[in-house]
Amino acid sequence: MKVLDRDILRLAVPALGALVAEPLFLLTDSALVGHLGEAPLAGLGIASALLQSAIGVLIFLAYATTPAVARLLGSGNTGGAIRAGIDGLWLALGIGVALSLAGLATGPALVGLFGARADVAAQAETYLLVSLAGIPAMLLVIAATGLFRGLQDTRTPLVVAVAGFGANIALNVLFIYGFGWGIAGSAGGTVVAQWAMAVVLLTIAGRKARANGVSLAPGLAGVRGAAKSGGWLLVRTASLRVAILGSVAVASGLGVIQLAAFQVAITVFFTIAFILDALAIAGQALIGHGLGAADVDRVRSITRRLIGWAIGSGVVLGLLLAAASPFLGALFSSDADVQRAISVTTLVMAAGVPLAGFVFVLDGVLIGAGDARYLALTGIVNLAVYAPMLIAVAVLHPAGDAGLIWLWVALGYGYVAARAVTLGLRARTSAWLVTGVRA
Repeated sequence: MKVLDRDILRLAVPALGALVAEPLFLLTDSALVGHLGEAPLAGLGIASALLQSAIGVLIFLAYATTPAVARLLGSGNTGGAIRAGIDGLWLALGIGVALSLAGLATGPALVGLFGARADVAAQAETYLLVSLAGIPAMLLVIAATGLFRGLQDTRTPLVVAVAGFGANIALNVLFIYGFGWGIAGSAGGTVVAQWAMAVVLLTIAGRKARANGVSLAPGLAGVRGAAKSGGWLLVRTASLRVAILGSVAVASGLGVIQLAAFQVAITVFFTIAFILDALAIAGQALIGHGLGAADVDRVRSITRRLIGWAIGSGVVLGLLLAAASPFLGALFSSDADVQRAISVTTLVMAAGVPLAGFVFVLDGVLIGAGDARYLALTGIVNLAVYAPMLIAVAVLHPAGDAGLIWLWVALGYGYVAARAVTLGLRARTSAWLVTGVRA
């Protein structure tokens, strides 16, 4: 067990720093923009929901790359592992450029779908349109991170993420307050930081490729294979993002104060999710490597240890969140009503964190095993279970803090519980334990 724990922590601890950097970008934006007023903060909530949905759906660029690279590495084919990662980078660049162009054409219309008042919508459009310039960089960072994770290296993404986070804070303060650019400055600072991170990771990946005799040119067959392998994960992630977007839309209907508070609450939840996801990332790399080496017993042992770590970590994080909830509101807003709503929502959130840990880890285990088809199909089932709960909150429209409480009960307990059931049932079988290199 000590050997397994050491292997898990060797990957999970550095992965934690890299994972937390992404929501910290948004937390920083939320804290800085929040003091500009309720309209900019609510607008950030809408824009960030759209951006996080786009990035979140395309997280398959890392989640498909990590197990593919890890399996090849586990089978002894280091060159093939790096080749798979390079092809994933080219796919990320192509998708990023296309997505940015599509966003320029559809951004205002997408913001309009949330039905926010005019001043909130204007702030959301500004943040969204500026941020589109950073999407290709963010997707390259995601794909490169998947490559390094598959190579059992989570330290490199950590160093780059920490540097990027520091740059993001400095640039945002300068652009928002120094130059007086408001919410546009927040988006601009993040874009610059994202491109700097992408350049550094691409440079390191290029050196690894040349050292192993791997061409940097795109391999069309490999790019097509990366796209195909990520297809099911795209469906899986899309179902998650639909659930989040639906929740934001319902929060928008509850009022500007509720939307602003929900924006902060969901950002806090994403931060906790990324902390727990460090264990899932370790699982992706270790499970993929173990199955590539055909070591099923080790894979089973890793899975059990990861579940134990996830639930224990969830308990600790839940207690810390409960203790911090009375003070979180003042950190993110100067408005007393928004502060109260944030504190109430995060307190309700706290008790569900251990269950979320169980879900995140098993999700990572099955991704590492390449069981993407099951995750995609059950993702649709989970969404179907959640939809009636979300509709009920929208129709009943509880007033004030009660609306936020019931919305979080539906999302943080109902939806997460549905995922726990479908993931837990699969983990009890052996259908996902496919060894060797997948075709």
